Amino acid sequence: MEFNPNNAIVKLCIQGMDMEMKATQAEALTFFMQAWNEAGNDFEQFLAAYYVARNQPTVADRLHWYHIALQHATAVQDDTIQTAYPALHENNAKCYDEMNDAENAKKHQELAALYKHTPADKGPFYHGTRADLKVGDELVAGFTSNYQDALQMNHIYFTALPNAAGLAAALAKGEGAERVYIVEPTDGFESDPNVTDKKFPGNPTRSYRTTAPLKIVGELQEWVRQTPEQIQMWRDRLAQSTGEIIN
Repeated sequence: MEFNPNNAIVKLCIQGMDMEMKATQAEALTFFMQAWNEAGNDFEQFLAAYYVARNQPTVADRLHWYHIALQHATAVQDDTIQTAYPALHENNAKCYDEMNDAENAKKHQELAALYKHTPADKGPFYHGTRADLKVGDELVAGFTSNYQDALQMNHIYFTALPNAAGLAAALAKGEGAERVYIVEPTDGFESDPNVTDKKFPGNPTRSYRTTAPLKIVGELQEWVRQTPEQIQMWRDRLAQSTGEIIN
């Protein structure tokens, strides 16, 4: 399973999330239901059902759709889907709690706790930038955010998806060429909370961060590059975002 921002179902979910941010729930649900109706595999069905669930008017309807999302997530034959299990079980637990079903609420709370763990991703890992660096150099935290000028970052970010790193390179500040470096964390790391569950359930983008340096061990030459129109779309979304960066 590789998360693809150009996937038609992912695009519909992103459009729905834009409507959620504008507090237009009915329009958001229209996009999410379209995603559900057009989904062609378990991952797409899981993703669409998750967003349909959180836009339902009653707790019974939310629980119904969260169950569907969990069923399709379980059917996805990929270990990375496990990062979504805590959010899915937590949401099921909340629904049961609201329905005064303490037994099922406890069961899902325990399952959510079971799946919360340090990322087991073995990489390889990538970092996208416009900086001209070489093998052996280290990337460190402390620089200004690419997305908020006044924010000094406490972490250095990376991903296990080369195309996601390529998008980060395209959006990075500076006039240099887009570069995607192959990196190795020098210490522990965690899932990026700015992505995990906040936008997509779990960590399908396999995005991580660390306070320790990242060592450059190589450079990637090929990845799927975004069109100018796609890059502008992402820049516009970032400019319109009102969410606070978790630093």
